[in-house]
Amino acid sequence: MHLRQPEDSEVRPTLTLDMTDPTAGSVDTTDLLAEPRLVVEPGIAARVSAVAGPVLQGMGYRLVRIKISGESGCTVQIMAERPDGSMQIDDCEAISRALSPVLDVADPIDRAYRLEISSPGIDRPLVRRSDFERYAGHLVKIEMAVAHQGRKRFRGILGGVEGDAVRLHRDDIRSGEDAEVVLVMEDIADARLVLTDELIAESMRRGKAAERELRQTLGLVPPPPPHAKKSDPAKSNKPKPKPDLKNKNAPENTKEHRLAAERLRRGEIDPTEGD
Repeated sequence: MHLRQPEDSEVRPTLTLDMTDPTAGSVDTTDLLAEPRLVVEPGIAARVSAVAGPVLQGMGYRLVRIKISGESGCTVQIMAERPDGSMQIDDCEAISRALSPVLDVADPIDRAYRLEISSPGIDRPLVRRSDFERYAGHLVKIEMAVAHQGRKRFRGILGGVEGDAVRLHRDDIRSGEDAEVVLVMEDIADARLVLTDELIAESMRRGKAAERELRQTLGLVPPPPPHAKKSDPAKSNKPKPKPDLKNKNAPENTKEHRLAAERLRRGEIDPTEGD
């Protein structure tokens, strides 16, 4: 008999509003929900996934990852997201309420455990083809289920998708190894983003843009004027460099010049001149 108690369920939404993908609106939500995961879990986690996946999809969410750990005896972490990549506290609570009784009946785990619902977070796992496409240009760590050229672990800049594989520009190469590798997605055991300043900055820009759009949709703020330009989250917001004044003529009306002119008017010796 399944021993999980309802009070053992926990929601843990890691910072996710910032992960909203501004391009997701151009893709059919139904297609995003139906997109299969290419990186899946083995063993007991796979049994939990078989139960949780259809429930989440029926609610309008996508399953990202199932992780079972020995934390607090046994913890089952179910990571999920909306099709646009966002996830809020209310979403986690709704999933917990809907999924708990289904897991109680299916009983995929034969011992007591604590159920935890969470969001992908910024340094999220990449499990679908669209994930690898969306985060091209960012630093990732990849662990292979099937070794590639004698290696199972890779790290580098994600170069996007080519057919059924992803291209990676490695930053962990050794002497005699190729910097560019192409890894088959279905052979990947684990892939996740590495937390960098660039990733955090992009996430914050996406979050602010999504929040503004939501507030305008709800009528909480007036829409921007027709001539206003929309900000591009892909562009850098670094401050513009200050102009170089080294080659400019020095100013001629400084305090030093004014004091020197006053001393000359009084007939005093100008200390800036030679003997």
